[in-house]
Amino acid sequence: MKFAGKFIFALLLVVFAVLVAGYFVVQTPWGTGKIVRWVNNNTGYDLKIQSVSHSWRAPDHVMLSGVTFGRKGHSATLVAKQVDIGLSARQFSEPLHVDTILLDGGTLNLLPSAAPLPFQAERLQLTNMAINSPETGWNLTAQRVSGGLVPWKPEPGSILGRNTQIQLSAGSLSLNGIPATNVLIQGKIAQQEVILQTVGADIARGALTASARRNSDGSWEIEMLRLNDIRLQTAKSLADFLAPLATAPSLMIDRLEVTGARMEGPQWAITDLNFGLRNLALAKGEWRSSDGQISLNASDIIYGPFQLTDPIFNADLSADGIKIRQFSSRWERGMIRADGQWLRQSHTLALNEVAVAGLEYTLPAQWKTWWQTALPDWLRTVTIGRFSASRNLLIDINPDFPFQFTALDGDGSGLTLVKNNQWGIWQGTLNFAAAGATFNKVDVRRPSINLTATPDNIVVTELSAFTEKGLLDAKAQVSQAAERRLSLQLSGKGVPLDILHNWGWPGVPLSGNGNLQLSLHGRLQAGLPLAPGMNGTLHLTDSKGDQVVQTMNQGSVAGN
Repeated sequence: MKFAGKFIFALLLVVFAVLVAGYFVVQTPWGTGKIVRWVNNNTGYDLKIQSVSHSWRAPDHVMLSGVTFGRKGHSATLVAKQVDIGLSARQFSEPLHVDTILLDGGTLNLLPSAAPLPFQAERLQLTNMAINSPETGWNLTAQRVSGGLVPWKPEPGSILGRNTQIQLSAGSLSLNGIPATNVLIQGKIAQQEVILQTVGADIARGALTASARRNSDGSWEIEMLRLNDIRLQTAKSLADFLAPLATAPSLMIDRLEVTGARMEGPQWAITDLNFGLRNLALAKGEWRSSDGQISLNASDIIYGPFQLTDPIFNADLSADGIKIRQFSSRWERGMIRADGQWLRQSHTLALNEVAVAGLEYTLPAQWKTWWQTALPDWLRTVTIGRFSASRNLLIDINPDFPFQFTALDGDGSGLTLVKNNQWGIWQGTLNFAAAGATFNKVDVRRPSINLTATPDNIVVTELSAFTEKGLLDAKAQVSQAAERRLSLQLSGKGVPLDILHNWGWPGVPLSGNGNLQLSLHGRLQAGLPLAPGMNGTLHLTDSKGDQVVQTMNQGSVAGN
């Protein structure tokens, strides 16, 4: 028995000596190198460690310096100046499940392809780290990251684990090209859900606060997103800037608020924007809402040649479409306002009332091209119940046929201005009158027009204007078919006999004032020259009683 006791005691001494020797050897470059080579030769991981140290002041902690770690064939998952591993009694049953892991001064790459990692911790603590996510589709980079995960149990496809509390801060962060500073994130991962309870950041010289959730099916729900005083400049067009919303696989916005924002890109800008959005779902370019709201006001909105000043827009969203409760804006030194609704099923914008007043508007050079261009599918029809215009100035500087209306007033009812995605006057009545007008260098006073449109024809029941001493009066009819057949009857009393010359009729042999009668027939078909499609007869009588009759055949005139 004495021999057995001495043997066991001697064996314990040997084991203790080996442990002590191993303790010191591991902390030498030779011992550290042995451990690194064993891991690299016998596992699927690449490991580099400059040194291992331990202090009896913190006996349950092991310090690693100059650490690089990752799966073979992949970029390094971890590069750290220092790794502090906190041990516990759990190491006897689960050697790779430690109490704490503190990563200090390095880079952590969130690589799903590199998971699973072979160790776990009750707490993963980060201090002054950088984080990248090159393979997650988020395009995330963050600097000066501190915080932690409790617990940290990485799994295949989820390097952060599937059940953990998250609290992180970052000095700077870029997500999908959007930079932010002073970032704070608090939340948790619960199985397949990511819950961000608090997100705060300084972004675009403003502030962002949010709470959001990523559901188990991959969809996102923004419970609250608030942007204050942002100042954003981008090289993207407005369409490209908003493209992520149109391509979002599934996004639910419970509440979005923007206050005092200024944004600018090529050919567009918004200043002093206040915007609110409630209960809107986006998925693959479509939107849905059962009880949503939109509110907007700004100092200026600029898009291409259009500038709205002090616009106000309020609308309700529903399964049926959008109810526009209010739209008003100063535009081209005047005012425009409207209300109505957009109907989802028919893709119809049905405006109850549109009013324009005091505009001083010069038509853009390409306005005829815009008029003939088909509108997108979501805007198949536009109707206006009541239309009014007062004291407007309308100018076209097209050198081929410039015109101008001064103090233009008008009203209309039952109008259909877009049909099958095409602009036109397809239905309703319109009346316009102006104090004066100029048509290709010909001045007239008090021009007026009354017309009625049906699906078959546009009938001009009155078209009149005063010249310097006489009166022009006309009636006309234009078919709604593609060839746009025109019938015009024009009479003039005491008017300059060459008044039609600047409007396209060749010269006449009589001069001075007199009477005229014009009967004209032809087509106004888009894409075809006007003159070859015109036929008509012009009767002229001067103040002496001399008469001339001219006949136009396919745009050419012969007189007698």
